[in-house]
Amino acid sequence: MNSQKNILVLSPFFYPEPISTGKFNTDFVVSLQKKGHNVTVLCFHPFYPDWSIKKSQKTLKGIEIVRGGKNLFFTKKTLIRRLILEISFAFFILRNLKKHQLNKDIIIPVFPPSFAYFVILPFIKKSIKKVGMVHDLQEVYANQKKGVINRLVNTFIHKVENKCYNNCDKLIFLSNEMKSVAKKLYNLEESKLEIQYPFVTMGKIVTNNLNSILSKDKINIVYSGALGEKQNPFKLLEFFDTASRKIKNSKYHIFSQGSFFEKLKDNNTNSNIKFHNLVKRECLEELYAKSTVQIIPQKERTSKGSLPSKLPNLLASNCKILVITDPNSEIEHLFLDNKLKAVSTSWNLSELVKKLEKIIDAKVDFNHQNKIANSLFTLDEMIRKILH
Repeated sequence: MNSQKNILVLSPFFYPEPISTGKFNTDFVVSLQKKGHNVTVLCFHPFYPDWSIKKSQKTLKGIEIVRGGKNLFFTKKTLIRRLILEISFAFFILRNLKKHQLNKDIIIPVFPPSFAYFVILPFIKKSIKKVGMVHDLQEVYANQKKGVINRLVNTFIHKVENKCYNNCDKLIFLSNEMKSVAKKLYNLEESKLEIQYPFVTMGKIVTNNLNSILSKDKINIVYSGALGEKQNPFKLLEFFDTASRKIKNSKYHIFSQGSFFEKLKDNNTNSNIKFHNLVKRECLEELYAKSTVQIIPQKERTSKGSLPSKLPNLLASNCKILVITDPNSEIEHLFLDNKLKAVSTSWNLSELVKKLEKIIDAKVDFNHQNKIANSLFTLDEMIRKILH
């Protein structure tokens, strides 16, 4: 029996986007190709995290990339921007599905967005196995917002995600929390649900470009990556501002891009807090290695919605980590059960500063962190669960 599969991946986020879902999808698809599978990706031209289309003709060896959205324009209003993404991607997939589902064995929609898959469900050939990859539960985040419009949006999200998830042959969730919440919300069958944490993609340090930014003479506290509502950006800035006044010789760095990044930069009046664009992919290992502490923030009551995809790479690097998450969240239990440091389950600024001081002074067993990363966060296991 031929084990080679013809696979169609659906997600607007893809190469050469440097972070978040785009980077995850790229690493995942490249690994599929290296294992001998034929992969086609229906995606948009890169636009994240700036939400500004950058036309790209870049290719990846052995992978068919079909791009759309080259003339899209995204507004700064989050809700309108999300509607533009959902609707435009749905039309793009609908136009391209007939041609690109020919001879495919597996179709992998990456959620969110979800509306495109919702729209094309009647047109997918019944012979194709449908494996959904769930990165975020949008309903969890929508529930945090109040008002009539947001209630209508939440009702719509529930309807769309319910149909999408129940019409997959298998669903891969990136955390137990996400799986449990989705199962309850949408009455999903346990037999088709899988859990697999995001995977490690760290390599060896290949650059030495950040010495002027992350000085060895300073305590460098760093947030790097996507910066949206779920990272609680304004509270993060407040935390950095408070900590900088209490911890001597400390500098605070935010490496990101996008509208929230620009708002924080405009609001900042503290010279010890520095803002930088995202580093190039080849500098990521150096960034982690030269950070005294990397911060992973989650907004209150959102831990059930997603699991930070950069967590595996941080655990695999020789870097101290401070996670800010909900009480009894999966990340808290993961850290406690595996004797990892450090977790805060409160955004109380005094408590956060104490936690930060504690992790700065702590001796961390990086070999232990690496073992946990390599045992729990494996790409091969994710691919196995998708293909079987």
